[in-house]
Amino acid sequence: MTAPFVSTLRARRETIQLGTPNGTALTLRVEVPELWDVVRIVAPPTERVLAVKVAALAVLDPRADAREFVIKINGREVLDERRSVSEVGARDGSTFLLTHRRRRPVR
Repeated sequence: MTAPFVSTLRARRETIQLGTPNGTALTLRVEVPELWDVVRIVAPPTERVLAVKVAALAVLDPRADAREFVIKINGREVLDERRSVSEVGARDGSTFLLTHRRRRPVR
């Protein structure tokens, strides 16, 4: 299966694989606006949002503490990151926004 077009825009070449590759998989885009960087993640619909968040941060900002970041989809913060990506409304090609929990001063 080919990746949705939106997941190829300004994304890194490598794709992060989560879960086992059997059955259906969603290609997700995780963007960290403070870093101006994007990563593609292929995960089963049952994968937890927290796993997506941790995997994206491990590549984009390895020294970051995941507790200092919030993850959003469709403009809404995911309050329970233990829910699956399909439960929060993600579809193939969905974009998650990963940003700092607190506003940071511009320097």
